[in-house]
Amino acid sequence: MIDPRFMDHALALAARGLGRVWPNPAVGCVIERDGRVLGRARTADGGRPHAEPLALAQAGPAARGATAYVTLEPCAHHGRTPPCANAFVAAGVARVVVALRDPDPRVDGGGIERMRRAGIEVVEGIREGEARTLQAGFVSRITQGRPMVTLKLAITLDGRIATASGESRWITGPEARAHVHAERARHDAIIVGAGTARADDPRLTVRGLGAAQAAGPQPVRIVLSRRLDVPAASALTRGGPPVWMLHGPGVPAPTRAAFSDKGVTLIPCATGAEGQIDLEDALSALGGRGLTRLYCEGGGTLAAALLSAGLVDRLDCYSAGSLIGAEGIPALGAMGLDTLADAPRLRFAGAERLGPDLLHRWRRD
Repeated sequence: MIDPRFMDHALALAARGLGRVWPNPAVGCVIERDGRVLGRARTADGGRPHAEPLALAQAGPAARGATAYVTLEPCAHHGRTPPCANAFVAAGVARVVVALRDPDPRVDGGGIERMRRAGIEVVEGIREGEARTLQAGFVSRITQGRPMVTLKLAITLDGRIATASGESRWITGPEARAHVHAERARHDAIIVGAGTARADDPRLTVRGLGAAQAAGPQPVRIVLSRRLDVPAASALTRGGPPVWMLHGPGVPAPTRAAFSDKGVTLIPCATGAEGQIDLEDALSALGGRGLTRLYCEGGGTLAAALLSAGLVDRLDCYSAGSLIGAEGIPALGAMGLDTLADAPRLRFAGAERLGPDLLHRWRRD
């Protein structure tokens, strides 16, 4: 008998790996027999070992004849580790329940076929929608060559992110800010534009989530700056998690050296017709380096450019119950729209209250 509750358990395990396992997918696996869990695991930090062999090791010989619930099709190719489909075969598992097929061409049904040829019953599609949402970043990197992009905005009721003088700390309350740090932890990298890097001198780290998170991996910190016209001495370059900077062509060698000497990884990108960095090329470069989930925290120019290019997959908008007025700085830069028909449209995906503030979440169709 197939019990979807075990897949729910596997999905919850997988979710704990978001932001910690790239370039691999965050996978959860539960092995059970007669309603009793024999082994359970998620993909380890850094992407290895995979969830399946970890769960099988917990189950030991009891895995023979058991049912395994796994959130993504077990791999069928030899990488740095043997195929997980082979591990299920060797362990003598009787049934494998798969939530979602792996779109990676090296797998894409191959793991399922290998297990079926070995006599394992394979059931597909249990909690597929939930698994697809969980794997949105991995699927995006495999099928589109770029990470999933989450755009975060913290705004007043009238759509402002700062006063005319630039004051923005703090628009939202402590509950919303804690939620943002949790979202940072669930993404592989955080990106800001050059204007935000200059104005805020941000650290872009995950803080306040306890000792377990503090000891775990931190997201890569990314700045998009066509001319590298941001301070070489900043909070970002004074140590901490890796810093990558996306820049355009023609940046003078001394400017590049000022950053590379501080350990910053420089990533050249193409520019478009108006001389700005081509965002599709930039995201492709990040996907090529293995990133699956990218969290954009501003500013307004970068946010507007990503929306205009159709590159925002999820919008998280934290709204505070305050008003600044027309002199305040708007959440989005100019988008060059003449008609409402040209405006980007997103689909409402839910809302929740965070202390005095409201988070409303939107997704691209």
